[in-house]
Amino acid sequence: MRVLLLDDDKFMLDVLADMLAGLGPHQVLCETDGRRALVELRLRPPELLICDLSMPVMDGIDFLRLAAAQQYGGCVVLLSGVDGAVLKTAARLAEAQGLAILDACAKPLAIDTLVALMAHAAARCQAQPGPRLDNNGK
Repeated sequence: MRVLLLDDDKFMLDVLADMLAGLGPHQVLCETDGRRALVELRLRPPELLICDLSMPVMDGIDFLRLAAAQQYGGCVVLLSGVDGAVLKTAARLAEAQGLAILDACAKPLAIDTLVALMAHAAARCQAQPGPRLDNNGK
């Protein structure tokens, strides 16, 4: 499964990527910048996006709004250290914009929670084709 991790905390990205590597042959891309992550969503859409809410420059809410505007069709897991009520509200907002939210989880993410999320994603999330590019990348 292709997974995009978006978090401004490099350590958290490394931990999540290591956890995913232990769960199977997943293609994992890590981004700390929402703008670069939006490009990845458009060019190589992952089946699963795991997105932090609290980030500088572009927070998770803005990122998800723009991902919905791009018609991202994969699944989303929200991940944050914010209050649980805020996390659930963000999930409802993202769903209202048309995103497929699998769950909204508090940091740090436990390995058993990640295992369950990956099983749920494997059953529910379809690969979304990216745009067809010519030999010049256009």
